[in-house]
Amino acid sequence: MSSTITTTAWVPRGFAAPFPKKYDFNEDEFARIAELAKLQLDDAQEDLEEAQEGEGEGEGEGEVDAKAKAEAFASQITKKGSKSKSKASAGAEIDIDDDDLKEYNLDNYDDDDEENADIVADGQPLSIFSNIKSLAYYESNKEDPYITLHDADVEDEDEDRQELQVLATDNMLLAAKIEDELAHLEVYVYEDEADNLYVHHDIMLPAIPLCLEWLDVPVGKKEGVAPDAAANFVAVGTVDPDIEIWDLDTVDCMYPNAILGRGAKGAEEDKKKKKKSKGKGKQANDEYHVDAVLSLAANRKHRNLLASASADKTVKLWDLNTAKCAKSYTYHTDKVCSIAWHAVESTVLLSGSYDRTIVAADMRAADSKAAVSARWGVESDVENVRWDPHDANYFYVTTEAGYVHYHDVRNAPADPSQTKAVWTLKAHDESVSSFDVNAHIPGFLATGSGDKTVKLWNVNAAGAAGTTGPQLVVSRNLEVGRVFSANFAPDAEVAFRVSVAGSKGGLTVWDTSTNGAVRRAFASKIPNKDEEVEERLVGVADDDDESESSDDEEGEGAAVNGSDDEEMEG
Repeated sequence: MSSTITTTAWVPRGFAAPFPKKYDFNEDEFARIAELAKLQLDDAQEDLEEAQEGEGEGEGEGEVDAKAKAEAFASQITKKGSKSKSKASAGAEIDIDDDDLKEYNLDNYDDDDEENADIVADGQPLSIFSNIKSLAYYESNKEDPYITLHDADVEDEDEDRQELQVLATDNMLLAAKIEDELAHLEVYVYEDEADNLYVHHDIMLPAIPLCLEWLDVPVGKKEGVAPDAAANFVAVGTVDPDIEIWDLDTVDCMYPNAILGRGAKGAEEDKKKKKKSKGKGKQANDEYHVDAVLSLAANRKHRNLLASASADKTVKLWDLNTAKCAKSYTYHTDKVCSIAWHAVESTVLLSGSYDRTIVAADMRAADSKAAVSARWGVESDVENVRWDPHDANYFYVTTEAGYVHYHDVRNAPADPSQTKAVWTLKAHDESVSSFDVNAHIPGFLATGSGDKTVKLWNVNAAGAAGTTGPQLVVSRNLEVGRVFSANFAPDAEVAFRVSVAGSKGGLTVWDTSTNGAVRRAFASKIPNKDEEVEERLVGVADDDDESESSDDEEGEGAAVNGSDDEEMEG
């Protein structure tokens, strides 16, 4: 079984419910999911019919894939709904003419006792309550000495409750994972003091996940919760155009709290229009995405706003109170792959695209042309954009060619092709697929790449001894394969922790403050910096790494003893 973690996201301490509740799967929910299942099964059936009618070399393969998709989805829904179906079947009609039931004389069950007076015992007519005087009864099952199961039930409930408990000192860590063709969101709990990382629960996803964004505002139906209350939700963008919003404090969810996009209704309309639009690509519009969602960004000041970037070349602004698109912008000419809100000017959104430009746009503008405040150009496709949390006038850009650029927003060029960065760093030989800036330690950067390494950088070393740009602190191969995600923890108490995940499906949390080079480079931020400490790495490996080719195998112990490290003081 091959697995990959495509992206990760941290949840700050104190937002997760101490005791997450279990999902209540009722008949109404089952009916809603069954309707969604029918739509997807119908789509799969149409794909199968088209594959059977089609001609060409790939005909057989398409037919098998479509049929497998339909059968797999039907099996999944059947398993999830078995409990509700069993309840419904319990009320099915009973055949009272069955030979085994005739001996009970059910035809005369409701007749008066006088009509059944021939049924006697000890000279007295028998009835259902004939011996009621001899029965002992108790006001509560707890008082009945013959009923002991309730004690076991309470113990089981208490045990389950304790297993789900999340402490105020714990962090949640979200990992979007693909195992073979199945996609799900794993919700980990990270206990820093205990060096413990484990899967708390997981959520099944409809398609390959590409981006995650933690939300601190309740979305959709949540009883007894004010719209502006603190909450613990996550937005998930996938290769499908819809954005799903999930409640992280509810275990065993089967359906998201909200869907930003067309959802089941849109799938039904698309199915009706499928034949008319056959052979034509879906056109971008102002109401929903029509292609993969590549990046999400929650506005921390205007908490009901969520921005999304898509392969359909648009940037959309969603109102989480209504779950509808508030505005849509098209100021890029290719896929928009990364977005980030300005920390001070909360209406300014930074976006990077495969058109090799970065745009700063004001989301209050009425149209795309008026929204663009400035545009910068880079040498290759953009991978990530980040504002500098320590100086609001600057931002970072990473590219497919392995570069990191640092720009001053006040020096926007008139022509993007004439862009000049404050500094440019060749960080990796391959694409800088992941990038993060430490919000609590100025000048501390992390980059991850397809070359399987994670590198830590010190920006504050720039300018010292005639240097320009960040200085490399340490480079590590943490045995996660090609690195797709490297993120700093959000809380000051765990500011030196970096989560790293990639193509091997494993997740590792690295306490970088225990690394010698980091301790020297950021000595002023580390207490007891002169003490000798053992390097801390907490990880959850994938169950089966055999899918990786021999070319991907690295020497054992590289992630533990640092034998493969390349270190340099800032």
